[in-house]
Amino acid sequence: MQLGIRLHDIKKAPLEERLCIAKEQGFKCGHLALAKVISEFPTDNGALTPGLAMYLKKLFSKYDQDIAVLGCYLNLTNPNEETMKKTYARYFANIRFASLLGAGVVGTETGAVNEEYSFEERNHSEEALKVFIERVKPVVKCAEDFGVIFAIEPVFKHIVCDPKRARRVLDEIASPNLQIIFDPVNLLDISNYERREEIFAEAVELLGDDIAMLHLKDFVVEDGALKSVACGTGEMQYENILRFVKLKKPFMHATLENTVPENAVKAREFIQGIYDRI
Repeated sequence: MQLGIRLHDIKKAPLEERLCIAKEQGFKCGHLALAKVISEFPTDNGALTPGLAMYLKKLFSKYDQDIAVLGCYLNLTNPNEETMKKTYARYFANIRFASLLGAGVVGTETGAVNEEYSFEERNHSEEALKVFIERVKPVVKCAEDFGVIFAIEPVFKHIVCDPKRARRVLDEIASPNLQIIFDPVNLLDISNYERREEIFAEAVELLGDDIAMLHLKDFVVEDGALKSVACGTGEMQYENILRFVKLKKPFMHATLENTVPENAVKAREFIQGIYDRI
């Protein structure tokens, strides 16, 4: 397993300094969200040239970092048609860029039925799922054209909210370029977290072969809701998930989430320690 970090969770600094810190802290890969990490030059669609891709590729290589995920977390089911035109353009630009960058996957979540990208019951409806499947098809087609893996991340509050719905998306799209980012905590909510091992087992059973990478964080219950925190500081038990990774996913990228500069190394050591003991 190759442990990494979201680069925007490293202290605010120019990209090269963040990469240097990532290497010093023992990470092997990074989650790159362009607009959240890079402020020293533009990263709009027009800026994503082959030259920039090759510059970034060399910069990551200098610090022995893979680009595990190029994040493009925009709502594919936004009801605003003008916004959707811009959203598609951003996805297409990121996929083209990723093909030159050598990113593991272009990653996204699965949207909401409103412009605010917030939870409402309609997100879990059959209608919402059908809309998402139709909306994601052009993005997957673009990924196929550029030879890029497009990976969706199931999240309880979004449209693809559980392993069964994720399996439906994979089966209906039926593309080898569509895979899964498995974030166990994102499948949980205050209503189901006590069944978490059952939910994780279902995810591995239904989605295992299509899981491209792992996101790792922890959670605590606070004010009647789940709050995401760094690994090792909450209620998660990782043994079953990491056993699946160790047995079935050699050298898979796994990026930590919800760390802060002060606990990133401790979170990495905590996860690596469990993995090594399995």
